[in-house]
Amino acid sequence: MGVTRHGTGASAALRALGSQIHPVFMLPAVAASAFGALLAPDVTPGIAALHAGIVFCELYTAHVKDGYVDFYRRGEDEDHPLTARGCRLALVGASALVFVGLGILAVVVDPVAALLTLPGWLIAYFHAPQLDTHPVSATIGYPLGITTTIVSGYYAQAGSLSATPIVYALVFLVVLSGIKIIDDATDYSYDRSIDKRTVAVVVGRTRARQLAIALMAVGLTIVAVGALLTPIVPPSSIVAVLAFAAIAGVARKRNAALATMILIRGTYVFLALLVAAVWFHPLR
Repeated sequence: MGVTRHGTGASAALRALGSQIHPVFMLPAVAASAFGALLAPDVTPGIAALHAGIVFCELYTAHVKDGYVDFYRRGEDEDHPLTARGCRLALVGASALVFVGLGILAVVVDPVAALLTLPGWLIAYFHAPQLDTHPVSATIGYPLGITTTIVSGYYAQAGSLSATPIVYALVFLVVLSGIKIIDDATDYSYDRSIDKRTVAVVVGRTRARQLAIALMAVGLTIVAVGALLTPIVPPSSIVAVLAFAAIAGVARKRNAALATMILIRGTYVFLALLVAAVWFHPLR
């Protein structure tokens, strides 16, 4: 049996394997790796590229495992491009690349850098079916992966930790958790029918949306307060807060699917403006 359910040959296999690359969800994680590196006093491009490559393979692992569970074990999806064998081979291949990368990271930086990067793979591999059935772990899985990526991306460059990456990691944890709550509401009816306990299923869609908005507001408040009162967050970060707040305002009255699309893209803007504020310090 080959790796693809549709077509034969190398090109069909490559298309099936490539189908598990989802840029909308992978780009923020890779960008978080770069952001963590840029927070460090000095940046070594080779280490930054290595760390970003590991993060990419971790996200690929998550998407393959999630698709395998949803199609072959839960019967949630109507189709899947990879065969069961193809999924297992892709999981082994992506995971092998992750651990090879972690080994290299442990040598060129230190073992702590590898240990701080490892949680990304653990979250990715165990998201489905272990973590995605509880409202807390289903909500914070992806945001926590982004959080550890920022912290480990910083450590890989600096060889130590400071308050700066931890503050930014906390911001993205709460902001992305809010977005994830809204995203999960898109499958409210189906999740409720199979007793999948997302936040929307547990507290209802209205309260879930209110909680999501509150979490995003907390994240923006942390940045705003940090920009105004501490040296950790550059003053120009206020621009990122205002931009994301405006985008969130546009998404506020939209349905869950459209709101998620708007907010995910809004995080690109938020992150880009934070990078500009940290890297260039335009108001310093």
